[in-house]
Amino acid sequence: MKILVMVKQVPDTATQVKISADPKAIETTGITWIVSPYDEFAVEEALRIKEKRAQGEVVAVSLGPDRAKEALRSCLAMGADRAIHLLDTAWTGADTLTTARALAALLKQEAPGLAIFGRQAIDDDMGAVAAQTAELLGWPCASWIMEGAVDAGGSSVRVARQVEGGLEVFDLPLPAVVSAQKGLNEPRYPTLKGIMGAKKKEIKDVKAADLGIAVEPPALTVVTLEPLPARPPGRIIQGEAADAAKELVRALREDAKAI
Repeated sequence: MKILVMVKQVPDTATQVKISADPKAIETTGITWIVSPYDEFAVEEALRIKEKRAQGEVVAVSLGPDRAKEALRSCLAMGADRAIHLLDTAWTGADTLTTARALAALLKQEAPGLAIFGRQAIDDDMGAVAAQTAELLGWPCASWIMEGAVDAGGSSVRVARQVEGGLEVFDLPLPAVVSAQKGLNEPRYPTLKGIMGAKKKEIKDVKAADLGIAVEPPALTVVTLEPLPARPPGRIIQGEAADAAKELVRALREDAKAI
């Protein structure tokens, strides 16, 4: 079975994000870039499915600028067999629908049995690309999965997602799209052997023309980015407990408008 895993390169969670001189973008100088953490669960799950079946191919896919190859190398070091980089200036500023159209065209070409996404990228938190891609392909889709198992014949996948009080279980015919949630697995660390081997694995650059698609202007564009307002200082309410409780309720209702 061939499995395609979609990954996105994002700023490290420890990075202090600042708005650049262009108010539509962040300052990228000095940023450490990583694979979006939810995408690591997706890569790990694809590798586990391949290992359990003792056959198949795991292909990492990313749409982004040149630096996105670093994210693909990380996936190859984890154990992915090859990688595809959707790299074209036509995709600069791509929104989720533009990205989904590109991925759907690639999936049609590659014809995998399963496409795995992270539940959402941690930079924009949109969480829309997996479902949009599935809709464009007409494939079944299950989001935020906590468990997954492909049947022996490779014709369906059983997935479970968390709901209040338990798990909701679905059987999806393949090919299908699923998105991985935290708790699905524990992503492995690349070994030294894996890191060295990743240098020899293929990363194929693919342009829009290679997919036979015309890139439409994005329907969603960034108007401006603004920093969060400064956090107001805390307030300590003095006095007897009963009086302090009354003042707290009044402040929450009248000052903070929280209740």
